[in-house]
Amino acid sequence: MKWFLKVLRQYADFSGRARRKEYWMYSLINFIFVTVASILDNATGMAIEGIGYGPIYIIFVLATLIPGIAVSVRRLHDVGKSGWMLFVALIPIIGVIWLLVLAVKDSQPGSNQYGENPKSIEDGELLDN
Repeated sequence: MKWFLKVLRQYADFSGRARRKEYWMYSLINFIFVTVASILDNATGMAIEGIGYGPIYIIFVLATLIPGIAVSVRRLHDVGKSGWMLFVALIPIIGVIWLLVLAVKDSQPGSNQYGENPKSIEDGELLDN
């Protein structure tokens, strides 16, 4: 939950780098919340017929859209790629696979043009993977 809140605190921060753990923990917790929102919409009968989603789901997705894009851009920065690489996802099938490969890839060691490696020592404590 710590990683999810960290991403939300950096709401529209597109600069810097995001570790794999930050990106994937945010994605996992976000997926769980989206699933719960969808279930709540359907259980309360607020889901719009034909699409299966309702106001809870829509509000949550809109609220987390910008932080999700921001953490994705920072994740790309961590592997040494520009945030503009997100547009690769517009290429059918191959684009999404390429972004998945980049998201799984380990951090670029040391500092790069986007900042220091987030795996480095912070607050006097070595952070794990």
